[in-house]
Amino acid sequence: MFNIQLKSIVFAALTLAASANVFADVQHSTPAVAGYDLVSYHDAKRPARGSGHFASEYKGVTYLFVSSVNQKKFDANPDQYLPAYGGYCAYGVSVGKKFAADPEVWRIVNGHLYLNLDANIQDDWLKDAPGRIAKADARWPDIRNTHPSRL
Repeated sequence: MFNIQLKSIVFAALTLAASANVFADVQHSTPAVAGYDLVSYHDAKRPARGSGHFASEYKGVTYLFVSSVNQKKFDANPDQYLPAYGGYCAYGVSVGKKFAADPEVWRIVNGHLYLNLDANIQDDWLKDAPGRIAKADARWPDIRNTHPSRL
């Protein structure tokens, strides 16, 4: 009886260890900017959802595109298309916070993509976009590597 219980315990421990290793190999698969094509903001002048058929990885982050043409444009110069502040709400960063942004609430200012939390926040941001950008640019280095819940 003791031998059967020991075998059960060993089996359970090995199963648990194997499961932990399987989950350790699973990577986070959520694409950046909720899967919107970053090139579409610039070229089509409107956001469009990307497709898993056209995906690129840049600095460990996955980006989706509507076409191979957009994917190639991004791959040739990713920094040209990346949203400011890692895609966090531009208004939020200007006040030292990291709010999740809505990819449908955006503006391109001086060639840079800025996202905002929602339309109301964007209205406030637009009242002084240059001033808010300057404040966010100054604050971003200090909060860039801080988890949003710690701000």
